[in-house]
Amino acid sequence: MDNLINPRLDFFRSQIGHDMQNSISPFGRWLNGTIREADYGRMVADYTVRKEMTNPANVLHGGAASGILDDLVGATVFALGREYAYTSVNLAVDFLHAARLGDVVTVTAEVVREGKNIIHCEGRIVAADGKIIAKCATNLIQTSLKLTI
Repeated sequence: MDNLINPRLDFFRSQIGHDMQNSISPFGRWLNGTIREADYGRMVADYTVRKEMTNPANVLHGGAASGILDDLVGATVFALGREYAYTSVNLAVDFLHAARLGDVVTVTAEVVREGKNIIHCEGRIVAADGKIIAKCATNLIQTSLKLTI
């Protein structure tokens, strides 16, 4: 699909430098990252660690980190322009370092293997100093829900 017209990828490219308030994902709007790169099979966004994303120690909550990774991977797969929706069947996350309240982290989501029914992706959250906060591997499966957008 990368050589064809892809309005979804075009939309994400038009959002580079903007927050995700126009995301079709309500959760993505709440996370409110800023798109930095949008390519076929790869997306990069920055997120600010807000109070409601932290645990009692004021560091990025593991569930929030997982949610950020899952949402950006989902946007990346959506931007492939496929006819049907995909949903996560698993999400394995390794938490490697802390991100603190107010930190801006950079998240990258990449398609590793694009099969007919299963798409395998990886993602990582990286701090400004280059330390890997968390990384994930995930598989998404094609659903029977035909996309109209």
